[in-house]
Formats: sequence, structure tokens, C-alpha cells
Amino acid sequence: MPDEPTDGPDAAAWSPLDSDGWYAARNATTALRDALVRAGLEKDFPYLRADLNAFGHGLVELGRVSPATAERLAELLRLALASGFGRDHNDDDHASTIAEEHKGRA
Repeated sequence: MPDEPTDGPDAAAWSPLDSDGWYAARNATTALRDALVRAGLEKDFPYLRADLNAFGHGLVELGRVSPATAERLAELLRLALASGFGRDHNDDDHASTIAEEHKGRA
């Protein structure tokens, strides 16, 4: 329309690369991929990818997996928890990111 301002960013030109959520999702996906490779599960998560929702919040898409893969992942998580990973793991940056993510959803 002739009366609309032409200065500033255009919504049609928005890119996920301009979003902090995209980079957070990409970094988390990379970290998860690396852990899955170390566990020998890299081929069992073919749908693993970083994504954004309609509001620009970063998401990690795990996708569908076989029952055997889900059982293997559950066993790896049980072993990690049994070894004290949940109690002894103090990653302040990660914890604050999770708290901020949940606060933003409330």
C-alpha cells in the first residue's frame, strides 16, 4: 500500500538465521548427535534435526524411532542416572537456559 512505511525489516524477508532460538536448537541438536554417535545410535535417529516453531522458539525434532531404539535410549539414561549424572552434573549455563526456556513458556 502506498501509505505503508518502507523502512525497517520486512516480515517476508525474515530468516531463521536471524533467530537466537534457531542457534540454540542447532547447538543442542549437534550435542545430541555427537552423544548418539558415541553410543552407536547415529543411524537410529534419522529424523533428528533443529527446527523453529511459529513463534520462533527453537526445538529439537527427535522423530520416530523403533521400539528397540527407545529401549536402548532408556537403558542409557538409566545407566547415566545410576552413575550419578543427574545429581553431580552442575552446568550452570545449561540450567539457566532451561529455566529461562520454561519461564518464557509460562
